[in-house]
Amino acid sequence: MKAPATFIDFVLQEWLLMASAAGLILTAFYAKHFPGYSAQEIQVLFILFVLFIAVNGLQKSGFLLTIAQSIEKGKLLSLKLVITTFFLSMLVTNDIALIVIVPLTLSLNINRKDVLVILEALAANSGSALTPVGNPQNLFIYWFYGVHPDTFIKTIAPFSLVFLGLLIVSSLLVKIRNGLQENRGQKLDKKAYLYGMLLFIVLLTVFHVLPVLTGIVVILFALIFDRKALRIDYALLFSFLFFFGIADNLKIILASEISHSGHVFLFSALASQFMSNVPATLLFSKFTSNWQALLWGVNAGGFGSLFGSLANLIAYKIYVTHESTNNTAGFTARFLVMGYVALFVSIGLYFILYQTPSLL
Repeated sequence: MKAPATFIDFVLQEWLLMASAAGLILTAFYAKHFPGYSAQEIQVLFILFVLFIAVNGLQKSGFLLTIAQSIEKGKLLSLKLVITTFFLSMLVTNDIALIVIVPLTLSLNINRKDVLVILEALAANSGSALTPVGNPQNLFIYWFYGVHPDTFIKTIAPFSLVFLGLLIVSSLLVKIRNGLQENRGQKLDKKAYLYGMLLFIVLLTVFHVLPVLTGIVVILFALIFDRKALRIDYALLFSFLFFFGIADNLKIILASEISHSGHVFLFSALASQFMSNVPATLLFSKFTSNWQALLWGVNAGGFGSLFGSLANLIAYKIYVTHESTNNTAGFTARFLVMGYVALFVSIGLYFILYQTPSLL
């Protein structure tokens, strides 16, 4: 009796992996084409691999939790939680930021946890958009199109900064009850400082200061001194690999060029609602050289549905499965409403700033 339950749990947990594998097989048969992988795509997978290891090591060492716990005391707790999520996601990705901050939020003796978790999800998506390493789709666009760091940040800065302002106002409007639970402290492992250095090395490779292969030192360190850090989300890495192949197959099947910036932005944002913004990035990158519109589209597409980004699913899953929460239906409705409001704001902001196609 346990086998069916285990299989069902696996399907529910790794639906993206299975869907991407099935999609790769189906598109390969339909196109009669075995997908090819470019050097940029292999580099992205390698960088993601070593980045996941470094961040996982930092998380297990207690470093990230120590940072998160430092904001617990004092006033303006809701503002500190949301802003910390926003800025933390720029460095350690939106997924990891939520894995750290959402459980911390749920452990506090406060009301309005549901709204705070939703605001944290919005903060993770909008904050991570500002840097090439903030989320997987940014890293891919940054490497695939060979974008200069300054140009990248300047292009997406209006998106992130506008939402930073909106999130500050929104978090200040959330009235929470005082009185926090005493959280159990976690001793900081000495490896935290080493992983901090390794993460810095990875960031230097991302910004082309060091060769990409320098990231091997992260793998070697984990193999020799801390093999637990190698327990990362390999299913997610393989999902990226499969989506690279799907995108290559779809390029042959569709055999068309999307050139208008408004089309790239809207189509990528809308596609993200159903297939998540990472695979949407991989797909549309095969059809357009307009990386600016694609960057805006897939980051805006992270808002809206639960499938818009993996960060949404992470925040949602942590909340609804936590022992201290209830009223899943109400939380789901609020999550979707606030998410789609953010999506519509993103769409309006894009067309206000970039009405002329030649500008973006």
